[in-house]
Amino acid sequence: MDRQWETRLEGMLAECEVSPRLWQNSEERLRQFVAPFTALLSQQAQRKRAVEYVAGLVTDVKRKNVESIAYRHDQERGRLQHFIGCAQWDHQPLLNELARQVGAEVGEADGVIVFDPSGFPKQGKKSVGVARQWCGRLGKVENCQVAVYMAYVSRKEHVLVNERLYLPQEWTNDRKRCKAAGVPKDVRFKTRHRLALDMLKEQGRALPHRWVAGDDEMGKNAMFRRDLHEQGEQYLLAVPSNTLIRDLDAALPEYQGRGAKPKQPFQRADRWRDALPARAWTRVDVRDGEKGPLEVDVAGCRVVSRFAQRRMPYEETLVIVRSRDGANVTKYDFYLSDAPSTMPKHEFARVALAAHRIEEAIKRGKSETGLSHYEVRNWLGWHHHQALSLLATWFLTCETRLGKKIDTGHYVTPAPPRHRQTPPRCLAVRHTEQDRRLHIASLDPQRASAALSLQGM
Repeated sequence: MDRQWETRLEGMLAECEVSPRLWQNSEERLRQFVAPFTALLSQQAQRKRAVEYVAGLVTDVKRKNVESIAYRHDQERGRLQHFIGCAQWDHQPLLNELARQVGAEVGEADGVIVFDPSGFPKQGKKSVGVARQWCGRLGKVENCQVAVYMAYVSRKEHVLVNERLYLPQEWTNDRKRCKAAGVPKDVRFKTRHRLALDMLKEQGRALPHRWVAGDDEMGKNAMFRRDLHEQGEQYLLAVPSNTLIRDLDAALPEYQGRGAKPKQPFQRADRWRDALPARAWTRVDVRDGEKGPLEVDVAGCRVVSRFAQRRMPYEETLVIVRSRDGANVTKYDFYLSDAPSTMPKHEFARVALAAHRIEEAIKRGKSETGLSHYEVRNWLGWHHHQALSLLATWFLTCETRLGKKIDTGHYVTPAPPRHRQTPPRCLAVRHTEQDRRLHIASLDPQRASAALSLQGM
């Protein structure tokens, strides 16, 4: 390593060293943060356990499950275990409050609501919803649970706001199995697309948005697109490259004077792309604050799509986004939208980029607040852990946003400007020992006497 790089590396690491003062008052901020959520719980003991669990999820325990969090708090796991897996409290009002806060704090009129199914590999057959099904995390059919997540994406932030556990028909048709896993009697089979529509109906009004987006598992279902259209939602949904479309902008074949006038034949979207001239692509410069400028090429046309020998009853816009990945390999993403084809290409590109943010949000939850660390098998435990993990992720997101502000009443005077309060994700934060003790104490209500106790909440 040459000296110039060593000097640069030292400077980068110095910028990632966080002043201990940054963590001051973090416990009080956590206390204030959870208050609107715990107010929705009916019992004092439940409110207390919720604070302890969220506090554990935002600490640095390796496995963020009941046992590890209880150990961090120096207490028996039985109480937390009962709170997560057995206690009768409704998680949905907490998620609705989360959506309300997200809409108020980072909402924008042209925001994007994004849906994405995510798999959790599991062993055995007793965990609620587990079955051999497609697991995107592994890229194959495997024994797993699948959750459908709903995220809100704006220029300010991207946040998970809701979730649903997908129950395959082999589960909903087996009432004995459902009863053993604590699935409520009124739960019936719903497709992943219906689960998404339920979440949109539940929280859509709290989240200012102009678009609904999702990956090709969501977009390939024509009935899902139709339902969104009929509900007045404007969508941009990824579809497989072999989706059949008829180009409505292309010149019609010559009429021979007899019979019905000819139309353009249906063809695969990727074959339509292959025939495009170079001038059909529009270069769009998409600015990404973390990764710098990103250029993509966009092409599109008015189409009618076909599915299962049926045609969509309204026109859609086929949108193709061409980009290059880190290995300089050209990548094509195909989308269908009910927005008019006159929509600016840069707007389609913006929404397509926003749709990928849900993957980052899911990774953030899994890596920072234990979204996938649950060790519960029943219906209540799964939903309770997921909901509190989403709240914990929102708390860390709020902390990050506060840390980026130059003048905020929540923080004491920050370190000099040359020290970044929010380091790049590619670099690990280097804490001083004093910083580490202060940070752990601030988020750990029982293991350090320097912090105020959360037990009185």
